[in-house]
Amino acid sequence: MNRTWNLEPLYPSFDSELFHQDFELLENKLDALESIELNDNQIQSIEAYINALTDIYFLQDRLLHFVELTFTADTSNEKAIKYMDQLENMMTKLTKPMVRFQYFLKDIDNLSDLVSKSELIKEHLFVLGELKEDSQYLLSEQEELIISKLKSTGSSAWSNLQNKISSSLMIPIEQNGEIKELPLAHVRTLASNPDADVRKKAYDAELKAYPQIEESSAAALNAIKGEVNTLGELRGYNSALDEALIKSRMLPQVLDAMLSAMKEKLPVLEKYFFKKGELLGHTNGLPFYELFAPVGESNSQYTLEEAHTLIVDKFRSFSDELADFTDHAFKNRWIDIDPREGKVGGAFCAYSHTLKESRILTNFTGSFDGVSTLAHELGHAYHGSLLTDESIWNIHYPMPLAETASIFCETIVTQALLEKAEADEAIGILEQVLQNAGQVITDIYSRFLFESEVLDKRKDYPLTVDNLKETMLNAQKEAYGKGLDHSHLHPYMWACKPHYYSGDLSFYNFPYAFGLLFAKGLYAIYEQEGQAFIPKYKQLLQATGKMKAAEVTQLVGIDITSIDFWRGSLNLIEKEVDLFLSLTESK
Repeated sequence: MNRTWNLEPLYPSFDSELFHQDFELLENKLDALESIELNDNQIQSIEAYINALTDIYFLQDRLLHFVELTFTADTSNEKAIKYMDQLENMMTKLTKPMVRFQYFLKDIDNLSDLVSKSELIKEHLFVLGELKEDSQYLLSEQEELIISKLKSTGSSAWSNLQNKISSSLMIPIEQNGEIKELPLAHVRTLASNPDADVRKKAYDAELKAYPQIEESSAAALNAIKGEVNTLGELRGYNSALDEALIKSRMLPQVLDAMLSAMKEKLPVLEKYFFKKGELLGHTNGLPFYELFAPVGESNSQYTLEEAHTLIVDKFRSFSDELADFTDHAFKNRWIDIDPREGKVGGAFCAYSHTLKESRILTNFTGSFDGVSTLAHELGHAYHGSLLTDESIWNIHYPMPLAETASIFCETIVTQALLEKAEADEAIGILEQVLQNAGQVITDIYSRFLFESEVLDKRKDYPLTVDNLKETMLNAQKEAYGKGLDHSHLHPYMWACKPHYYSGDLSFYNFPYAFGLLFAKGLYAIYEQEGQAFIPKYKQLLQATGKMKAAEVTQLVGIDITSIDFWRGSLNLIEKEVDLFLSLTESK
């Protein structure tokens, strides 16, 4: 099996005639967009914009996927870097005509009146309505154009700086009797090393190194959050959180219900953290450097062929369609499998509407976690496959719904393995599941608390390094409670998490909790309804790009404004904690 992905269906290479033709065509279509008239013939004007933007979106989709996927597989590729920068600059040409279009939509009293006279408007009514709603937060065309250009030397530049200084930070650490200098990202991966001494040394070395970048990181964070507050106030958002919720298509009462339920269940995960600490020989709670320590005997190793067979087999228990789709993805080079020099870390799935296919990047090493990650990313790809017949306008789902299919597919595999595992193996699998839940529930809650306070304080003054460290420690103490050893926390988590350094996406945290808990709730319904659930599940995924979050979830009878739904999902995690405590009682 070929272990690298195939990008040739997008373009043969950067030197191909088709690539350069499309690059030039995109620029021409962006220039032509400004000449489209918006006049009293509302239907004709809207249809002209829809058609012109559709052409632009398809070209952008194809070009950007080829450039970005090439870069992620080889970050030293100079052509990819060059064309990424050129595409980013070129797409700023979209700002002015889009603002003009939104203002045009704003002046239309009732868009739905036009639906009976235009199938094209009917198909795109949700997104058009969203553009109309969002127009209330727009400034003038000229102001928006200036902002889009200034962002490249404002929040984007600060974000790039922080990424550069954190990724280039080299940390001296003792390994096998000699001192080696390793990148920050590498040192952080040692938190899951089986050797406790390695984990502790990595944590100590990491904290010791942050003062080299703390002032620069604090300056970047202050600048970005300052920009977020300033632009939010100018545009009329109540707060950065208000803006994030609108972009997430989420009602405030949904977030309130979810966070309230999460807060109620924090003591449950606190018990898990404390027990894990005891298993590792700690009596005052779990030190932060032990959060990712392996526990149990889940040390099974899988070849890629075994992972392929296992995932397809477990997916087939859900549906032949999902299993066959997954088999096709493996066999047709949708996946770039192995870690290597120059390839980005982690994992992701990118769906291209031009190809009607996805491409998946992983860094598979054969562990159970690696199998779980493959299942997770294949879930994203399956979600994309259900959107192939949608307009390119209707495929962009908000972050809270983005993790639905991925976590659902991950759960299918995990639950199947858990059912057949012996006690020691079950402990290891459960530990992986709860380790993830601890991050997505408890740690996400701490990040939410931290970011809320930083944004609030930044309205009045820039925060010092000491302010940021203290705020982070307080957030960790509140979220983790006695589950963590308060003498071994992590005051610099704000300096190593890129999520905080986005000028366009604040609160890159609560959507992950939503994704986990919503997928858990869906899986519970599937266990009750069996095969009858599948058509409703597919309908839900197909609707994620053209409905508000609460409307999508109602398709399967779930009211996400109700705290009881979130409590039900968290009860499933509580059962997993109880099983973990029971299995480890004599350990």
